[in-house]
Amino acid sequence: MKIVLGQGFSIFIILLALATLLLYALWGWPNDNAWWSLLETTYAGLPLGAWIIIVLAFMSFSFSLNTLQKVRDQEKKIESSLRPLLEAENSLPKNKKYAYSKRLHVTTNQLEQLILTQRKTLKRITNEKAEAQDKLIQERIVQERQRLARELHDSVSQQLFAASMLLSTMVELEEAQHGEAPKNLLQTERIVQQAQLEMRALLLHLRPAALHDKTLKQGMEELLLELQQKVFFTIRYRLEEVSLPKGAEDHLFRIAQETLSNTLRHAKATEVDILFVERDNLAIFRVQDNGVGFEMVDAKTGSYGLENIKERAVEIGATCKVVSVPSQGTIVEVKLPIEKSIEPVEIVKREELKDDSNIVSG
Repeated sequence: MKIVLGQGFSIFIILLALATLLLYALWGWPNDNAWWSLLETTYAGLPLGAWIIIVLAFMSFSFSLNTLQKVRDQEKKIESSLRPLLEAENSLPKNKKYAYSKRLHVTTNQLEQLILTQRKTLKRITNEKAEAQDKLIQERIVQERQRLARELHDSVSQQLFAASMLLSTMVELEEAQHGEAPKNLLQTERIVQQAQLEMRALLLHLRPAALHDKTLKQGMEELLLELQQKVFFTIRYRLEEVSLPKGAEDHLFRIAQETLSNTLRHAKATEVDILFVERDNLAIFRVQDNGVGFEMVDAKTGSYGLENIKERAVEIGATCKVVSVPSQGTIVEVKLPIEKSIEPVEIVKREELKDDSNIVSG
């Protein structure tokens, strides 16, 4: 029964998704004019939408029950095919019974091996299907993040920029005419500027975390050059090419995004320095600002952004240190050990040293 329910529910979800996609293709995005008719139109006292769900559920569980019944029928056929062989073995004389039993044993073993092979094949196909689905889901998530980032940048971000420019003009006119601008106008200007920073931090989060074919230095340079054109504070950076595994580069790039996003939203800094270098077999990434800072006790009680940074650092075997002083600024530093592979020349030299030592000892 559990198999029927589980399989039927999975099929129901797939059919419901297909029906939704079909309605979307016919009617477009959900709206009151078209989609509301699923609830307003009734048959036998039930809305049309409820009838669709009932029919899909009936089809799903009927298909699941039918499949299970076919499997059980097949098992019964196999059992009925083997039963005469066992009965025939019992009816044979003792001198022929051994040979017949041996043939039956070989046939049974072959059948068992065939079933085991089929099970392994089905398991492998299931795993490959699950991996493909996970990959497809991740690709769709990235595409959706990019779409949201584009729409926010083209609509809300542009409107905030226009509002900020308009308020700046009004403030300048008020100062030119009356010597100073009204406090409520200045406060509105600060709110809009903070909203711009929040929007840029959000767009920073929505950027793809993977570097694809770029190195970490190239990806960070592109990110920082884009930020320099959009923020109100000074960004200075020093980046070096450091050879790291692909996974470590992607995690460090995401750490950079998280750190800069926190700086945009909370630091209220006028200067930010970014460093990424290699020293003493360590890849060092550091972000330092001169913002408002915070008490380290408050950071331990639960900053979601800092916790994410620390977790990502641990996942790649790095250490993360956060130092902050109120009214003086914050430093976030990540150090990742670099594993150097032994060059072939070094191996040859070691072998030569071993040979020389053998000669001396001889």
